[in-house]
Amino acid sequence: MDKPAILGGIPVRDKEHRIFYGHQSVTEEDIEAVAESIRTEYLTGGPGIGRTEKRLCEITDAKYAVLCANGTAALHLACLAIGIKEGDEVIVSSITFAASANCVLYCGGTPVFADIRPDTYNIDVEDVRRKITDRTKAIVAVDFTGQAVQLDELKEICKEHNLYLIEDAAHSIGTKYKGRPVGSIADITTFSFHPVKTVTAGEGGACMTNDPELYKKLHLLVTHGITKNPDEMERTAEGPWYMEQIMLGFNYRITEFQAALLMSQLNKLEAFSKRRKEIRKAYDEAFKDEECLFIQESIPESDTTQHLYVIRLNPEKLSCTRREFFDALTAEGTCPQVHYIPVYRHPYYEHLGYKKGLCPNAEYYYENSMSIPFYAAMTDEDVADTIKAIKKLCAYYRK
Repeated sequence: MDKPAILGGIPVRDKEHRIFYGHQSVTEEDIEAVAESIRTEYLTGGPGIGRTEKRLCEITDAKYAVLCANGTAALHLACLAIGIKEGDEVIVSSITFAASANCVLYCGGTPVFADIRPDTYNIDVEDVRRKITDRTKAIVAVDFTGQAVQLDELKEICKEHNLYLIEDAAHSIGTKYKGRPVGSIADITTFSFHPVKTVTAGEGGACMTNDPELYKKLHLLVTHGITKNPDEMERTAEGPWYMEQIMLGFNYRITEFQAALLMSQLNKLEAFSKRRKEIRKAYDEAFKDEECLFIQESIPESDTTQHLYVIRLNPEKLSCTRREFFDALTAEGTCPQVHYIPVYRHPYYEHLGYKKGLCPNAEYYYENSMSIPFYAAMTDEDVADTIKAIKKLCAYYRK
C-alpha cells in the first residue's frame, strides 16, 4: 500500500500546485469592472453602491440592502439596529467564526451559545429553546457551510418569545430555503464577501431586511449616523453642505470599486452555484460509503449553494489522529482547513467565564472535522485528486 506523502517524506505536489481549501474566482471581466469603476469620478460614496444594493435585492427578494465594509461590520450593524445593549442575551451558534458572537459583545450584550446538530452542523433548534431566558433579545443563526438553518422553526420561536432573528448568511448567498432566497426571510440577514466566499468584493458585507425602520437605522449606522435627508434632521438645512449626526454610527462604508467587483461577481452567482453543486455531488458520491468518514447531512428544505465541504473523521475506524490526517492530506498537496474552533473555547471567551463542555456536539465536531478544498474554480482534475488523496489516507490509516 502506498504511504501518505508525509510519511514517505516527499510531497506529491510542490507549493505552486497545491489545492487550497478555498480560493476566489476572479476573471478578466471582474478586473475590467474594477478598472472601469476607478476611471469614474467616484471612488467612494458614488452611484455604483446603490446599483449593487439594488442587485442584491433582486437576487434575494429582500426589500432593502445596505452594503458595508465586511461581514463582521454587517453583524455589528445588525445588532446595533435591533438595539442590543448591556443586559441583553443573544443566542448564537457555537460552531462559527468568532464575529458571529463578537458582534453581541460589541454592543454590550452577552452571547449565549447553543449546540449544533450532529448531522447538519447547524444550530440545534431544541437547544435554542432551552437557552431562552427573560433576558434573551435575539438569535444569531449561522447557515453553516451554506446550508440554511431551520428558518421556519426559528422564526416561530422568535414570534413566541418576541425576539429578533439575525441570519448570519456569510456562507449562503445563493441558497434557497423552501424556495425562498436567503436574504428575504429573517429580520436581518448578513452577508460576507471575503475572497473565499461564493462571491467576493475583496472584503465587503451587506445587511438585508424587509423592515423599513430597521433599514433606516442600518443606512444611518453605516455612515457615522450622519444624514442629509431633511425628513431626518432636527433643524432646517442651512445650505447644500448641511448635514446632521442624529445617532452614533460608524465608518463602515464600502468603496465604489469593491461594489463594482461585487456586481460583476453577482452576475456569475448562478454559474458559481451550479459548479459548487456539481463538486458537492462528486464528493458526496465518492465518500458516501467510506466507513472512515462522515459527511454533512443535507436537509431537503435547503437548496444549498455550498461554501465549505466538511468531512468528519470516524475515530473508531481510523488509527490516526485528526492532526495526523490533516498533515498527511496537506503533504499530498490537498490543503484542508478547520472550521471552526467552538467560539467559547477561544481564550478570550474562556477569560469571560465560558467553560469547556458547554456544547458537547460542537466540541466533538471540532475534534474530528476538517474542510477540504472546495471552490468554483476547481477543475475536475482538482476534485478527482482531492478524492484520491482522501481515499488513500483512509485506506492507509484504516484500523
